[in-house]
Amino acid sequence: MTPRSLGFPPSLRAPGVADDTGWTTALPVAELPPGAMRRISRGDLDVLIAHTTDGIVAVDDRCPHMSAPLSIGELDGCVVACPLHEGRFDLASGDPVRMPTTGGLDPDGRYHPVWTPAGKVIKDDVPGRKAEARRLTRVRRLRYYPVRIEGDRIEVALPEA
Repeated sequence: MTPRSLGFPPSLRAPGVADDTGWTTALPVAELPPGAMRRISRGDLDVLIAHTTDGIVAVDDRCPHMSAPLSIGELDGCVVACPLHEGRFDLASGDPVRMPTTGGLDPDGRYHPVWTPAGKVIKDDVPGRKAEARRLTRVRRLRYYPVRIEGDRIEVALPEA
């Protein structure tokens, strides 16, 4: 069965990507089985390509919280887990599913406190500049690159270099 690309909210298209942007071959379809993620790079742009349960998607390979590479996280269905602060992000909608352990502002500006994963030593959120910075850090929505399947290739529309 040929995989399909996963659609995305048009408002979350990555900056600089237009409908007539040239398509770049990312990798062969055979190199991205269901449940797999790969990173491709072009210049200083790193893109995560993931084969989710709903299709293939391409987003910046940076956590929308503190820019950790999502490609070394975990994929569960359509949800990618950041390897740094345990945030979870829905690749189908672009929204956070679970805020990072550091807390902060969600994309709509609502504050979420610092939290500790089960089984870990509870950390105090000591007042000061670091706590203030955590309270003001906004977790953004993911940004998408259009994807298409052409024969045995996955192609991604990237901004002009």
